[in-house]
Amino acid sequence: MDSIMSKLRNLDAYPKINEDFYSRTLSGGVITLASSVVMILLFISELRLYLHASTETKLIVDTSRGETLRINFDITFPALPCSMLSLDAMDISGEQHLDVRHDIIKKRLDTQGNVIGTRQDGIGAPKIENPLQKHGGRLEHNETYCGSCYGAEESDEECCNSCEDVREAYRKKGWAVSNPDLIDQCKREGFLERIKEEDGEGCNIYGFLEVNKVAGNFHFAPGKSFQQSGVHVHDLLAFQKDSFNLSHHINRLAFGDYFPGVVNPLDRAHWTQKTPSGMYQYFIKVVPTVYSDLRGHTIQTNQFSVTEHFKTGDVGRFQSLPGVFFFYDLSPIKVTFTEEPVSFLHFLTNVCAIVGGVFTVSGILDSFIYHGQRAIKKKMELGKFN
Repeated sequence: MDSIMSKLRNLDAYPKINEDFYSRTLSGGVITLASSVVMILLFISELRLYLHASTETKLIVDTSRGETLRINFDITFPALPCSMLSLDAMDISGEQHLDVRHDIIKKRLDTQGNVIGTRQDGIGAPKIENPLQKHGGRLEHNETYCGSCYGAEESDEECCNSCEDVREAYRKKGWAVSNPDLIDQCKREGFLERIKEEDGEGCNIYGFLEVNKVAGNFHFAPGKSFQQSGVHVHDLLAFQKDSFNLSHHINRLAFGDYFPGVVNPLDRAHWTQKTPSGMYQYFIKVVPTVYSDLRGHTIQTNQFSVTEHFKTGDVGRFQSLPGVFFFYDLSPIKVTFTEEPVSFLHFLTNVCAIVGGVFTVSGILDSFIYHGQRAIKKKMELGKFN
């Protein structure tokens, strides 16, 4: 034990006046050791800051024009089948993308959230050998099939050879398909049977949208959308349902590419519907963002903030369309993040400040302890002498 004390005493880096010049104490050795540890820890922290670039943030007016906005999404609807779910996008410039299918992938989910084998739309009940022709009769031998659009065709040459073709023709006309069983193509393909078969299933839809860089909205809703008297509505009668469960889980939602430090507030957001039907709305403020790293690589992307609102609706009267709506607007201010290297001179100055500061504070602490111990020792000796 004495040898350990002696070795620790020899570490004292603070010589004392007179005998203090050469006197080494146990407390001085402890303080020296502690201050050395503190200096090493502070040096490592400073070295880490030096090796990692600092980020400078600036706010500027966004003067960009004619750009597009990329919206990446991955959303799960645990109680809404894929056959019902559609995606629309529109903006204040008047551009509309109805029933978007390009760059979009849907996965059917069972009640446990497991992925069911996918199948192409339009495949249902087996086709009969002689489907109903446009002229009203059945398909004869060596005759090319041309199904009726039931009054929705835009020209005499137009044919609707599937249930989806008929529904699309109706959408363009602004009509709703009230009873699919009255349409030969839908009855032949088992449209209603497929809807009933998928009842209770969920859907995971993911992909991206490329829209104009202006305010707008995109929404997920049941049914095929169309314009009726200038109003955006969805064909819900074809599903013969009174309510739709729009509970959803947002796995990911981003306006643009990822960059270091970005936080997307709707990632892993979850909402459960407790009323028969309604419209869930997200109001999003998109902030254009530019991130430049040390190598000069620039990422043009966006950040956003969001508020939420739920509006109950009466499906039968179409007072509010059941669906999940994302209304977005763009901020006129752009944020720029620029990575900048820390200079070696700045690093060296900080290291010198750390060493000098720790050494000075340790010296003051050691002096206080040493002189305090001496004063106590002298008082004890005087007390014994008297």
